[in-house]
Amino acid sequence: MRIVTFEAGGQVHPGVISGEFVLDLAAAGFLTTLDFIKHDRLALDKVEKLIAEVPIEQRYKLNSVRLLAPIPRPSKLICVGLNYMDHAKETGAEVPKVPTIFNKFATSVIGPGENIVLPRVSKSPDYEAELAFVIGQGGRHIRAQDWKDHVFGYTILNDVSARDYQKATSQWLMGKTFDTFAPLGPWIVTADEIADPHDLNIELEIGGEILQDSNTRELIFKIPDLIAFLSSVFTLEPGDIVSTGTPAGVGFTRKPPRYLQAGEEVVVRIQSIGELRNPVIAEA
Repeated sequence: MRIVTFEAGGQVHPGVISGEFVLDLAAAGFLTTLDFIKHDRLALDKVEKLIAEVPIEQRYKLNSVRLLAPIPRPSKLICVGLNYMDHAKETGAEVPKVPTIFNKFATSVIGPGENIVLPRVSKSPDYEAELAFVIGQGGRHIRAQDWKDHVFGYTILNDVSARDYQKATSQWLMGKTFDTFAPLGPWIVTADEIADPHDLNIELEIGGEILQDSNTRELIFKIPDLIAFLSSVFTLEPGDIVSTGTPAGVGFTRKPPRYLQAGEEVVVRIQSIGELRNPVIAEA
């Protein structure tokens, strides 16, 4: 299933895509997408019934609604740095022995089609195509072998990064969490739809040029490793998003460097999920 948050008639709804339609999950008793995720397996069973029985007034043509970030205000947006073998090699960095973790604030999240705003104060805004997973059942001290019990589904994230701010200190946060620097979506594909998240093609395109082209098999720390590591420190909660890192081809490693420019459109594609498109504009 593809789970979305959408706007129609000035109202925000949780939804599930069925063919050319979006069905309002309020018909099944869910007020938000996060509410749906918290109910996880029970919710999926109810939605199967909803798809067959939802009233016509709660069906929307997909092309008539505006898709938002599937979780517009995640409680945690956790990111992993240097987590693709090909990316570690292109940066000349030592392959990490422990996951490099940072976060983005909820104010950085935007949905499909929304503008990435290039900040006036940065001269090196970069792109990063990433597979993200969404926590369903939360927990602490989760065993790696139990990871499938805790993943609700998968989505796409563009970890936009101001390299000058990122490299100014040993802490990456300020370069990673400018407003609009976390395009997310366009939907969450439920975990049952993806047999192996560690074998998905991932690419990023700007202006018809493929700048990143890899596969999630290049991940250094796989999803079971990340869930076990993160939950050893803090409680993972339903709706938390973990973005797993980016492959080779980022702008700052190119010669000359290739940074984002106003007027471009960034397209991130991941096999079995779809594509996330975002225009780029300059800050007013």
